[in-house]
Amino acid sequence: MKDKKRDLEILKEFNILYIEDDENLLKNSSDILEDFVKEIYSVTNTKNALEILKTKKVDVIISDILLENDNGIDFIKRVRDELASDIPVILTTAYTDTSYLIDAVKLKVENYIIKPINIKELLNTIHDTVLPTIQNKEIKKTYSIIKTISLICDSKQIEVIRFIYEHLDSENIFDYSYIEIMEHIDISKPTLVKIFKSLVDKGILAKLQRSRYRFNEYRLNELHFGEKDG
Repeated sequence: MKDKKRDLEILKEFNILYIEDDENLLKNSSDILEDFVKEIYSVTNTKNALEILKTKKVDVIISDILLENDNGIDFIKRVRDELASDIPVILTTAYTDTSYLIDAVKLKVENYIIKPINIKELLNTIHDTVLPTIQNKEIKKTYSIIKTISLICDSKQIEVIRFIYEHLDSENIFDYSYIEIMEHIDISKPTLVKIFKSLVDKGILAKLQRSRYRFNEYRLNELHFGEKDG
């Protein structure tokens, strides 16, 4: 049976913390991973790893189980307790001792990889680990569309709103001119201007410069629940 094809492009949105005391393995794996992920923080011990977690945004932790003078599972326990963090974890190990795996299950570790590390397997495992985050984001975005439509429910407005949501970047910035939008949607410029003015007046869109707008999801929630309560 063939492995399912994964879209590794989605990894470019995520920051990875990688803990491995074998410096050669750490460097070789990190050099490859940095071409696929947004940022890779590579450390050889849990002390440095903890500092990274306190100062940087980390989306996935990859940690060896048996580190020099330390234990990856004990580190994850500490992270869960001290930082109240639910960051997904992938463990790497050269051992198949079931006691480690039982501890990993108790900590709700997402996955583990047996050494020697196969890079393809590692990338696929990271993909499968972050995929639920991507899916939840899409569900959330769809829900936001529904809430917006409940506020502004003309057929042309709905079409424009969908176009806006489908073309937001990772920072919720929409950067299309009226002319570019009209190339995709059959709508007059006055109607388009009116729709954008309505969204700006409601605080759902904030005009930045020229044709750039920032989408304000928090304002959308306020409007949605405010009107519901009212």
